[in-house]
Amino acid sequence: MDNLQLTQVPIVKTGMLIRRPVAEVFEAFIDPEITTKFWFTKGSGRLEAGKQVQWDWEMYGASAPVDVKVVEPCKRIVIEWPGDNGLTTVEWLFTPREDGSTFVSITNTGFTGDGDSLVRQATDSTQGFSLVLAGLKALLEHDVRLNLVGDRYPAGLEEH
Repeated sequence: MDNLQLTQVPIVKTGMLIRRPVAEVFEAFIDPEITTKFWFTKGSGRLEAGKQVQWDWEMYGASAPVDVKVVEPCKRIVIEWPGDNGLTTVEWLFTPREDGSTFVSITNTGFTGDGDSLVRQATDSTQGFSLVLAGLKALLEHDVRLNLVGDRYPAGLEEH
């Protein structure tokens, strides 16, 4: 394994088809009253370009300051937030489809650190955003709260 090395910093990309109109899907990420039903437990305000908000995951005793860089209604959101070794950028793209559904893609970039750290950050981010999208899909399509983020690391189990 001595010859393992990265030639590029990983970029995380994930996406999901949500069978709801783009305005409804977009609003679910903008409005913390909705977002708390599938992702974090508390948000200090709606996402607006140039604004900083705080997102809390109370079950983990964690929070993150989120700098909102871009909000293009029903099209795009860009934020910066803390990664392991500095800020990373997250971009959501919302693509409306003719059948009234929406494809949401999420890209997370800007990871820093050594190779092992980069790989861990990228895999953790991919897993996290995939859970977020699955939770959103269940909520908007079936009005079911799966609690995927909260159940990922239940108390009493060692982190895997």
